[in-house]
Amino acid sequence: MKTAAQPDFRDAGSLDESSPTPLYLQLQHLIQQAVRSGKLRADEALPSERDLSRQLGISRVTVRKAIAGLVEKGMLVQRWGSGTFIAPAVQVEQPLSRLSSFTDDMLARGLQPGAVFLGRGVGPATPKESMALGLSPGELVSRFDRLRTADDVPMAIEHAVVPNRLVPDPEAVATSLYAVLIGRGHSPRRALQRLHAVLLNSEQAKLLQVPDGTAALYIERRSFDQDGVAVEFTSSYYRGDAYDFVAELSLGSPSTEQE
Repeated sequence: MKTAAQPDFRDAGSLDESSPTPLYLQLQHLIQQAVRSGKLRADEALPSERDLSRQLGISRVTVRKAIAGLVEKGMLVQRWGSGTFIAPAVQVEQPLSRLSSFTDDMLARGLQPGAVFLGRGVGPATPKESMALGLSPGELVSRFDRLRTADDVPMAIEHAVVPNRLVPDPEAVATSLYAVLIGRGHSPRRALQRLHAVLLNSEQAKLLQVPDGTAALYIERRSFDQDGVAVEFTSSYYRGDAYDFVAELSLGSPSTEQE
């Protein structure tokens, strides 16, 4: 979370009560201008409703309406117990129905993917990893713990595990694990995912540059190759304010009652 001094919006000029433009829209314009000018940056806190009301001489109801409108537009995000913040510079809408790598997803959106390795190595599979990957107890796996970024903005913490026979040397993975698996003839073709909401602990929040206790999406994924062999088990923590996961649903044919 950024700690820059909060701007005083009185410096941006007073609101005009005689204008036909409602005060809440004028305040939205002031906030938008502060973001465009760099006075407010991504992840910085907006002054509280009380401070904005006092600075500009308007009611807190007006301030609340202006903020709600910018939250709906995606310019601001509200974090329970922490306040209102400028939205992250990068926001991603991710479909749940398509299997693709983080690297490919970001490149497709015109963003520069990145990976900061938090750790990698080889070791015996844990019972959970053995079950997920269909391995014998104690079989070797290669592990990759990474902070995933887009245009240098932290997006997710990712813990990936693959059978060591598929990627014997963890150092062979630079940015994309999928690229290495594909190159070795084990292209992920389908996956099973489960996800639920979690609160980030202090270490996770620090890595993702958000306040402690920020809501995130936890996703576990098992990927399989063309032969149905499990090739990857990954658990990830995605920033809740930067990711929207979207699923397309369709209504099946209604069942007919048999007599």
